[in-house]
Amino acid sequence: GLLERRRCLYLRTGRACCQMMEVLLAALILVCSSVSGGSAGGYTGLPALGGIYYYQYGGAYSGFSGADGELAQQLDQRFYLLKLPIARAAMAVGGCLLVFPCVLILVGVLRVPWHFSAWLLIECILYIVIAVGTVPALYYFFHSLLSVYNSSVCKERQQLYQSKGYQGFWCSLHGAEIAAGLLGCMAAMAYLVSAGLAVRDYRTVHEQKQKPLQL
Repeated sequence: GLLERRRCLYLRTGRACCQMMEVLLAALILVCSSVSGGSAGGYTGLPALGGIYYYQYGGAYSGFSGADGELAQQLDQRFYLLKLPIARAAMAVGGCLLVFPCVLILVGVLRVPWHFSAWLLIECILYIVIAVGTVPALYYFFHSLLSVYNSSVCKERQQLYQSKGYQGFWCSLHGAEIAAGLLGCMAAMAYLVSAGLAVRDYRTVHEQKQKPLQL
């Protein structure tokens, strides 16, 4: 009835649109973070194929055998373990950022801000805290990744693959990690916009409640 239509109208507001954009950005951050640390990496020996080593990123290679193959496998595993805590932390942050706007959308649909207008001020404070906290989080993310890429494990791994003619194993940030950082910056700006919209809506609700007869 009328109540359901009013609830659906919230999804057409500027604040709801901004929150849905935050959901999309958080989902993309989660995907990029999982790409960064989602593969265990490493060559796996396949004796049945005559000593060919299979790399999980895509295809069978015959350039490694014997001691070199074992060394490549060890270096890949060590490199993966170095990146794993960073990837898990990024995925956890992305998951939290995904849940937060979903909860706020539900709160808006249920018209909680209308019945409890102070919630909009709480929402504004939360948005500002998250936006400010995104800056040190991004710094930690890139600082930790660069520490891994500057490690002796990564350097030795890169030299080993280059000696066999394989490319793409550079000790530098790759596209998914850079994209995660850019998406984090975009999310921080979206949070600040949402904070401003929450203050605006608080004033609107407060003014409307002062004129109950006109409603």
